[in-house]
Amino acid sequence: MARNYIEINDIPKGFENRVKQNLSFKTGKFVWRCRFTTALDPSTINSENLYVESETGTRMATKFNYNDVTNEIELEPLEPYAKETDYYLHITTRVKSRGGQKLKEPVQLKFRL
Repeated sequence: MARNYIEINDIPKGFENRVKQNLSFKTGKFVWRCRFTTALDPSTINSENLYVESETGTRMATKFNYNDVTNEIELEPLEPYAKETDYYLHITTRVKSRGGQKLKEPVQLKFRL
């Protein structure tokens, strides 16, 4: 039986109550939404600082959209995810607030389709 949702395999300590799953897998190209508590420096929202990679270490091509009202970044893949493959969402400490503060530690979330 095909799964309709992604399977999150590893949630970083302290983020257990922040990772929510209400995504339906229809095309293999779902969008990740990452919400921050403060406004971000848009110049730090790029494919070096936020990315998804496969279990083999290959980075996926993505498109970014930053909503400065909700402080939310959307990462949209430009290619579909492969089923039964592990992926990692990375948010590095190079993502900064408008005031120049960076994340205290990087975030890595493992998921599988």
